[in-house]
Amino acid sequence: MSAIADLSAAELEALRNEVRGKYEAFRARGLKLDMTRGKPAPEQLDLSNGMLALPGNADHFTESGEDARNYGGLQGLAEARALFLPVLGAPPDRIVVGNNSSLALMHDCIVWALLKGVPGSPRPWAKEQEIAFICPSPGYDRHFAICEEYGVRMLPAPMTGQGPDMDVVEALASDPAVKGMWCVPKYSNPTGEIYSDQTVRRLASMRAGAPDFRLFWDNAYAVHHLTERRHEILNILEECERAGNPDRAFVFASTSKITLAGAGVAFFASSAANVRWLLARAGKRTIGPDKLNQLRHVRFLRDEAGLYRHMDAHRALIAPKFAAVAEALDRHLARTGVARWTRPDGGYFISVDAAQGTAKRVVELAKEAGLALTPAGATWPHGQDPHDSTLRLAPTFPSLEEVRAASEGIALCILLAAIDKQCALREAAGGA
Repeated sequence: MSAIADLSAAELEALRNEVRGKYEAFRARGLKLDMTRGKPAPEQLDLSNGMLALPGNADHFTESGEDARNYGGLQGLAEARALFLPVLGAPPDRIVVGNNSSLALMHDCIVWALLKGVPGSPRPWAKEQEIAFICPSPGYDRHFAICEEYGVRMLPAPMTGQGPDMDVVEALASDPAVKGMWCVPKYSNPTGEIYSDQTVRRLASMRAGAPDFRLFWDNAYAVHHLTERRHEILNILEECERAGNPDRAFVFASTSKITLAGAGVAFFASSAANVRWLLARAGKRTIGPDKLNQLRHVRFLRDEAGLYRHMDAHRALIAPKFAAVAEALDRHLARTGVARWTRPDGGYFISVDAAQGTAKRVVELAKEAGLALTPAGATWPHGQDPHDSTLRLAPTFPSLEEVRAASEGIALCILLAAIDKQCALREAAGGA
């Protein structure tokens, strides 16, 4: 198929009728498919069913002899911190293990910074005249929701394929009102890109106008590879120390997409000063985390090799789903000029740049055909995509057959919306 912009009026109308017919036939199938959220599939959760019998009736003592059933241990079990040291890039004494949600840790860090400030703050953030965060966009909607909830102004920064545009980031960070930046540095949500070494070094060393500027480094997909290659990124904590900004990075991760999504463990890693700050705040809201669940993870995953074996099993289940989406998009959209899409090496999403001004229409067409997609604009601050073009596809949760069916429909919706847009543009231009 030729690029639709190059087609004559008669050719474009014929294509429109053909694609509309295929779309109507798809809609007539009466499917009900959901590609909205990046949740693990039931088969992925089954990989961790062995955890349900752990740690066992008589297995509740840690290596140090601590009874994991009891209160205390605010920083988390030493063996749990050691198990995830390779993922977090910090020594055990600079890691905190919490309960199931890294999002909860990020939320708490924002709220505590607003109420108390962070190490190096001249005053609590809420007492500043205004605060803002840099938001690489498209990005993670739940990061943006936290900012929106607490009145933090969001400053979009475009992505480049190597991470955020650092010229833009550095210019924004020079403003003293800018207190932080969201980062998903490996297999970014939703673009799947990996921050380059240069990007990481510039983030660690750039001049910030605020003395208490923080990188919220959400390494959510650190071990979530889709190929045999396990991409690595520079250690942001080491780079910040090397650049003379040891307190700059708050590192977050969790096992939510590793073991049991609703019963995982979350992690915070940072400088010694930041860890002391976090524990001082956390000690007012809890007497300690669920140490039995931490012990359960240690018993189940055992060591770094066990973690990677487990993630290889995840990859075997979900990589074919990503391949199915790519195959359908390639078959229907290649050489049409109506869209570009990512081919991620890891993570949970495929990002599609549809024709400008069509993303909302694609979501509408999909809904009419029984396909639930992430709302258009969700991956931008305040849900406002300035180009109305970004679509986030989440293929992990449905079955492979459902993903194949949904991908067919999504491709048809993208193509039909683009053709309709092109026809409208030509009509507005006088039928040229």
